[in-house]
Amino acid sequence: MKLAFSTLGVPGLPISEVVRLAAEHGYQGVELRAHPEEPVHPGLSMLERADVVEEFKRGGIEILTVAGYVRVAAEGEDQPVLDELAGLVELARDLGARNVRVFPGGGDQDPGTADAAAARRLAAAAPYAADMGVRILLETHDSHRAGAAVARVVGTVGHGSIGALWDIMHTWLAGEEPVASHAVLAPHLGYVQVKDIASAEDTEPLALGAGVLPLRACLDTLDADSWVCWEYEKRWHPGAAKLPGLLSAGREHLLRLGAPKQ
Repeated sequence: MKLAFSTLGVPGLPISEVVRLAAEHGYQGVELRAHPEEPVHPGLSMLERADVVEEFKRGGIEILTVAGYVRVAAEGEDQPVLDELAGLVELARDLGARNVRVFPGGGDQDPGTADAAAARRLAAAAPYAADMGVRILLETHDSHRAGAAVARVVGTVGHGSIGALWDIMHTWLAGEEPVASHAVLAPHLGYVQVKDIASAEDTEPLALGAGVLPLRACLDTLDADSWVCWEYEKRWHPGAAKLPGLLSAGREHLLRLGAPKQ
């Protein structure tokens, strides 16, 4: 199992410090939140992008994903969505990241309408992503919280450059058991985001193992070489404990849960 953490847990932290944290705490990769309030976003110049690559190379840490905020099932015209997607794919290519994260964002539309929009846009973006050597991953989130919902869209596209990102909190909130989520997502799965929370009503992030999410049941479904990323949502919960002090214990907890069963 290869471990990463998301920079959502360390809002605004300079890239040099992100790389240092990953290296010091035994994480092989980082999921970079791509947003204007962060050090990495599509507005970076080529020189700035090269500097990011050099920082990660120096630390021996992989950039797993550029985590964007494109909502591929949102109402409206296709072209703005496709333009934003292309910008994220190009950023991922320039940084050497293997994935781009996108959201459904279908809102209150009829599910069939939202599915069709998402599938159409992802299918249109797939050839360019393939040319760039990048995979676009649709996260289990918002309007498509369940694994079955994301698999329905990604399966319709049927392209190797379009896959799924399994956020365990959202499939759990959808009432889906980990074995069921994995069964439908496995043919498309890029990697898994783990986290922990106190309850469905209280989603402030906790240390891994301190909450109710079925982490072991999730990890039990994965292959030994799978990527697992800790998405600690500090940005949305400023009162939560600081992530750096939790990283080592979180890594140890995941490795214990993911150890081969005797």
